[in-house]
Amino acid sequence: MGEPKEAIHVMGAGLSGLAAATILAKAGKEVHVHDIRANSGARFDGDFQGLENWSSDEDFLDEMRGWGLNPDEFKATAFHEVDLIHPDDTITKPWSPKVAFRVVERGTDDHTIDQGLKRQALEAGVKIHYKSRVKPEDCTIIATGPKGTSAVAYGEVFRTSYPNHVSFHLNDKLAPGAYAYLIVIDGVGLICTCLWRKQSKSERFLNETIAWYDKHYPELDRDPIKRVGGKGDFTINERYKVNGRYYVGEAGGLQDFMWGFGMRYAVTSGVLAAQDILGGEDYEKAVRSKLLPFVKTSVANRFLMNRVGDKGFKRVAKMWMKDQKKRGDGLPFIERVFRGSIWRSLIYATFGKMMLKKETTKDGRKVRRLPFRKDLKRDRWTMSSEAEDVGRLWEEKRRSGGSTSFSEEE
Repeated sequence: MGEPKEAIHVMGAGLSGLAAATILAKAGKEVHVHDIRANSGARFDGDFQGLENWSSDEDFLDEMRGWGLNPDEFKATAFHEVDLIHPDDTITKPWSPKVAFRVVERGTDDHTIDQGLKRQALEAGVKIHYKSRVKPEDCTIIATGPKGTSAVAYGEVFRTSYPNHVSFHLNDKLAPGAYAYLIVIDGVGLICTCLWRKQSKSERFLNETIAWYDKHYPELDRDPIKRVGGKGDFTINERYKVNGRYYVGEAGGLQDFMWGFGMRYAVTSGVLAAQDILGGEDYEKAVRSKLLPFVKTSVANRFLMNRVGDKGFKRVAKMWMKDQKKRGDGLPFIERVFRGSIWRSLIYATFGKMMLKKETTKDGRKVRRLPFRKDLKRDRWTMSSEAEDVGRLWEEKRRSGGSTSFSEEE
């Protein structure tokens, strides 16, 4: 008889943890995944998120198939075009002949990406333990969610007859230092604002953003269902493999600091950890060569976005459309922004690292965390009457059963 297999324990049943677990189980490993929540995707409550297709020449769904993960297990709606809303309310349409991004739903419904990866893990033989608390030192892969807060997002989910659509909104008032967006998929919509500066009475930003969309998209026929929210934790880690433990996804700081497109990095990091365990490329080296350059570029981009305001956002929007007119394709502009350049490397080395706060985590790792910045004078304004009407409508819906998954204190 051979020696008994040593079980691999994964802390966190999110995208990165489930991706790693599935690959390991398919290779014959005994894998246990632990999560403190009752189900995968439970913290997202039906949020829509973008799965980007610009950080690599290879389509991400094809890349997943190459790893042995089946993207047909979850619903992913492809988009070639987006409404780009400038700070002065001009709307232009970046477009690409290729799939620029896909929208997936997060949460516990069967069609979500979380549940799609969960099904594949279970089919591969992974044992998933929900409402299970484990210590990092007892696990091989750490794939937990955010610990600190670098940014927050607030959104409203609603029913609508509006066709499938995505709008991306650069506006420093509605979304300080960040962006707002509208997503509609098959009769369900989401309007969301992201805040990269800490605010008082932060729900006013969502109300004002919804009021803007009600005015400029009059056919939206919005019927609110619920309000959702979440936070992001952005760190640069000194090391990604510590004392035999692999830190993947958000636990490893493998996120997009600029716009929060972190799902591709999360899944990729889980795959890289599994491949190392199975005898492939060393995880530390793989992360530093395949993921960290993108993360550092996003830090440089975040440094710039923190400082430009609406005038800078307008310049970016105009440059984007000028480049699209020249090339007949809007995707190369975003590819260059995300894939980096010499001058962005210089910005990261000179300024980007300076805006990150050095910390030591509870398990002894050294990281640089992006702090949740203080608000600015221009962030202190009173809601418009239209935004107050939006707030009153939501209060009526809430009293009749509408749920809220965030609070002002989050």
